[in-house]
Amino acid sequence: MAFHDAFLSLLVAIAAGALIGAERQQAQAQRQQPGAAGDFGGIRTFPLIALLGALGALARPFAGLWLLGGLLLGVIAFITVSHLRTSARGELGVSSEVAALLAFALGAIAAMPELLPDAQRYLLVGSCAAVAMVLLALKRPIHGFMARVSADDVYATTKFVILALIILPVLPQRTYGPLGVLSPYKIGMMIVLVAGISFAGYVAARLVGSRRGLLVAGLLGGLVSSTAVTMTYAGRARSEARLAAVCAVAIVAACSTMFARIVGVVAVVDRPLLVSLAPSLGTMAAVGLVAAAWLYRRTGRVRAGPDEDVHLRNPFELRQAVSFGLLYGVVLFVAKAAQTYLGSGGLYASSVLAGLTDVDAITLSVAELHRGGLDSSTAATAITCAAVTTTVVKSAIAISTGGRVLGRQVATVLGLALAAGGGVLLVLALAA
Repeated sequence: MAFHDAFLSLLVAIAAGALIGAERQQAQAQRQQPGAAGDFGGIRTFPLIALLGALGALARPFAGLWLLGGLLLGVIAFITVSHLRTSARGELGVSSEVAALLAFALGAIAAMPELLPDAQRYLLVGSCAAVAMVLLALKRPIHGFMARVSADDVYATTKFVILALIILPVLPQRTYGPLGVLSPYKIGMMIVLVAGISFAGYVAARLVGSRRGLLVAGLLGGLVSSTAVTMTYAGRARSEARLAAVCAVAIVAACSTMFARIVGVVAVVDRPLLVSLAPSLGTMAAVGLVAAAWLYRRTGRVRAGPDEDVHLRNPFELRQAVSFGLLYGVVLFVAKAAQTYLGSGGLYASSVLAGLTDVDAITLSVAELHRGGLDSSTAATAITCAAVTTTVVKSAIAISTGGRVLGRQVATVLGLALAAGGGVLLVLALAA
């Protein structure tokens, strides 16, 4: 290795160790009592440990792995002594000790050019150091989140991981059925995708909590289930009419997030379709979010009281995931049949009907048809029709369950959002 490359490797190793060490130093300063003994390592120790790993890796052409292994044993011995010392004081955590081993490993990887090209290797080392820094810094929020995780959440997530990592890879990838559109593997992939996006919102909602405000509750809840948010706050407004205005904030925010969610799903499965779809749904999302923010400011950030939490289900529940897979398969088959035998009009009709139940299923189905040759304009219009239908359904829920005041506000705002998005779609269609 040339001197320039070796020097750069050492700098990357030191920088990675410094990232971890800075966090450990800050954490130690926050919890250390006056006059108490210091914790293991800090802004100086961790870069030195990473530097040891890098030097051991650089010396391999001359000293073999013996020097690197000896340095590692020395670091382990040092860590062991430090851990025994802190354990004697009643501190049983091992985060700093594990971080020290990680710093040594990252330092060694930074100086191993045979693993990856320089740029990719340095990016890997820096990314790992940054992730370690974040995990260490977020100790309290992560522990707080785990305290709110139920046993059912753990079981549901475990079953879904088995489905995604063990069952999905062995599913047949060929297509079945008279129209050749039903592939068990693709259906499984769509289950994993939708549940993964929903789970991200579910985790955020559990971590942040809806008590941070109605606007936050709506935004996060909309990633998981805008229907659940609508029904929860519509019922809340029915029981306490004075809260109708503030409950409308959460419902509008959730429905607006749903538009953005659809765009995100399409961006993952069919990026070329974004050019035709993003303008209309993006406009709907923007108008809805701006209106939600305006309503939020007008209501003076009033909270809905102690019972405002939305009861969101873990999207990794196996029964829920399998149910979505079956629904997706049925919707895909119906949409393909409608498009084949009835043309674009049949596809639009099936999109409207599918939007009454689940917008994700029809969105993924139309995206699949688009990848198979369906015109982009037709696909974008079909997905927009489904989004309009499901939004009308939520407005109807708000009116029937939440009462006249809530229903009028929600329907007015969502109607404006749909009109704006529809206008954009019409202009694009005429321009084409």
